Amino acid sequence: MSTLALKGPYWVTVRQYRRTLWLAGVLVILALAAIGGLRIWDAQTPDTYVQGGYVVPSDENHGYGMLRWAMEYFSIGMVFLPLLVGAFVAGPLVARELESGTYKLSLTQSISPARWLGSKLVTAGAAALATMLALTAIFWVGWARVGGHSQLHWADRGIYEVVGTALTAYVLLGVAVGALVGQLIRRTLVAMAATGGIVGIVLLALGALRWDFLSVVTITGPAQVNASVPHMPDHDLIMGAGLLTDTGQRLPGWFCAPDGPRADCGTDEKIVGRYLDYHPQSHFWPTQLIESGIVLALAALALFLAFRVLRTRHP
Repeated sequence: MSTLALKGPYWVTVRQYRRTLWLAGVLVILALAAIGGLRIWDAQTPDTYVQGGYVVPSDENHGYGMLRWAMEYFSIGMVFLPLLVGAFVAGPLVARELESGTYKLSLTQSISPARWLGSKLVTAGAAALATMLALTAIFWVGWARVGGHSQLHWADRGIYEVVGTALTAYVLLGVAVGALVGQLIRRTLVAMAATGGIVGIVLLALGALRWDFLSVVTITGPAQVNASVPHMPDHDLIMGAGLLTDTGQRLPGWFCAPDGPRADCGTDEKIVGRYLDYHPQSHFWPTQLIESGIVLALAALALFLAFRVLRTRHP
């Protein structure tokens, strides 16, 4: 066991922030109790069989409704985890020690500046990933029951990050950005706010761009009101729909009477059909891997700059 025990600056970091680690453990236990309890409540009411052989939760199953509500907010809360991790690394872990000068004590114990920072980041990163993985496992306990239903689509914000690899990459980005910003600002609260803002901007930016990484699938069909709707597999992500003209131009709308008067289609253009753009569910993992790669590259850059700043200020 002695070989597995933490030593040196790793032990100091764990000892110094043991209350934060205990708080993370309590958070995991509370999440498990909440989701596990709702699954048990949900299981008390049998599901209902409907026409076509489908199984749906009974209208009397209030536990299922609460579970859906809890899972929706659970997924949104998980998105904020990288911001919290980054803010903690930037503030209490790095900036506060530089601001108060307590880091000098560590440097007098035959510990290099690089080892001092590295031990903090390794410890914080390991604790953050362990907490995230535990919460993700608890999330899957609920997701196995409610996944794919309204407001819990695989492409929704929160759901997308938690069920794939993206959240892991964002947590590591939070650690790296926190290490860099904490050294540059050296003011605890300001560093925390700045790091949370930077990680949040990256989250929002890539969230807006992620569905442009891969080309959409387009299906077309007739534009008449009584025409059948172009078939799209279930659970896919609709990106756009409208009418097609004979020149290939896309117009808003879904139905019209191309052979009728102008008012039927609202345009002088000749309408020849309609289109539907969507991302199939098979695009989930390629999109996850592309986004995770981008985020990890940003994290590596931030980490490189953090140690570069450290060497410059503490050669």
